[in-house]
Amino acid sequence: MDAQYWDERYRSRDRLYDGEPNEVLVAEAAGLQPGQALDVGCGEGADAIWLARHGWQVTAVDISRTALERAAAAAGDVAGRIAWARADLTATPPPVAAFDLVSVQFFPLPRRPGHTALRALLSAVAPGGTLLFVSHDLSGLPARPGFDPADYYAPADIAGFLDDAWTVQADETRPRTSPTPAGAHHSHTHDIVLKAQRLR
Repeated sequence: MDAQYWDERYRSRDRLYDGEPNEVLVAEAAGLQPGQALDVGCGEGADAIWLARHGWQVTAVDISRTALERAAAAAGDVAGRIAWARADLTATPPPVAAFDLVSVQFFPLPRRPGHTALRALLSAVAPGGTLLFVSHDLSGLPARPGFDPADYYAPADIAGFLDDAWTVQADETRPRTSPTPAGAHHSHTHDIVLKAQRLR
């Protein structure tokens, strides 16, 4: 799942997703005090734009240049509140303790020896800030060519990396209330949600 893979997926249709923000982000971020947000794997920008319209300054990162170009074109009235950045966060860590919200929505974060990329994402959350990590519930789904769910972190894995500097506010499976986005590979009926606040 490198840059070429994602660029080709985005180019395969005029729009890969429906342009609506992820429902868990909307539900969980609505009660947070706006500040600096990191949108990991921002895609065509719906989450970043929603955050910006609700007062956040957003750094929106994706590996796909095609996705970022579409996202920037859609930002309109909040373009000045979003910094679009092409980067591979598995190789280039975000700044430490810089974000009041780190939002990871359905981002396939691969397991790596030493867990360097995951630890970097956790370190990016500022004291008092929130980590929101959401994935599809893939339980019972077999591996398919080129994708094995076991190769990627699930929210339950990430919860195990949180020490006493964190408080877990949600770690649960929730039924979806909206259809699975058109760009997804499977039809999912549940999401797995991890929400945690860094205390220090």
